[in-house]
Amino acid sequence: MTNVKETNYLMLTKQLKSLIEDEHHLIAILSNTSALINDHLDQVNWVGFYLIEDNELILGPFQGHPACVHIEIGKGVCGTAVSEDATQRVSDVHQFPGHIACDANSKSEIVIPIHVNDKIIGVLDIDAPIKDRFTWDDQEGLEQVVQILEKQLNQS
Repeated sequence: MTNVKETNYLMLTKQLKSLIEDEHHLIAILSNTSALINDHLDQVNWVGFYLIEDNELILGPFQGHPACVHIEIGKGVCGTAVSEDATQRVSDVHQFPGHIACDANSKSEIVIPIHVNDKIIGVLDIDAPIKDRFTWDDQEGLEQVVQILEKQLNQS
């Protein structure tokens, strides 16, 4: 990682651990996490979570403009992250087959699956108003954030 990004993600992960270490309520944890990520990342216009309920993704805690409420698993970037159980880092969402445009200003996106007890419960979704916003360094840093969440949620 570049020094600035590495420092930013180290600070973010340290603050997240401290913020959620004694919390066990899913919505409280995700709400504060979305706010913290939003404060730490520049050039993003949406940070939030979608949670699996009744075999679809339902809008969870977020920071940003109103968003799509229901996303079918396997559809769009979020649904693909779930169906493939893999991080999706998309440099240009308009080139992603089946992209769901919740916000016309979003140009790039990263989505990371979240697991509790070895089962996907939802995703972290971050959008940016510029193309190529998310690098490999961002992916590594945000996957560490999700690992911290998973560890805390697995203890709940």
